[in-house]
Amino acid sequence: MQKKRIAVPCPTEEVEQMQLFEWARWASGKYPELEDMHHIPNGGGRSKSEAGRLKAMGVKKGVPDIFLPCARGGYHGMYIELKRLRSGRVEPEQRGFLERRSAAGYYCVVCRGMEAARAEIVRYLEGEI
Repeated sequence: MQKKRIAVPCPTEEVEQMQLFEWARWASGKYPELEDMHHIPNGGGRSKSEAGRLKAMGVKKGVPDIFLPCARGGYHGMYIELKRLRSGRVEPEQRGFLERRSAAGYYCVVCRGMEAARAEIVRYLEGEI
């Protein structure tokens, strides 16, 4: 008899990001800079009129999900493009934005899942980059 494979659900990017910000609230006692870390709401499904209005207001394709506006180790701040543990690809516009910001002195990373993002943030804040 063959064993039945059970699919383990993979958290969505949204869930991973909420968990990351929950950790950040908890860890802000040790790392007060986390109080200023924020999500950049660029993605998501929108109507054409809403998308047009947001584009007119300056929303740009490719901007990463998260920004930590604090300088460390010669960097001006940290951009994080958060992806799911399984699936989720980095779009060319995202890669281009990260490359341009990196060249301008920002620490830019693509992280698969909350734990990878948390580890990168801690390394950045503790000057291990």
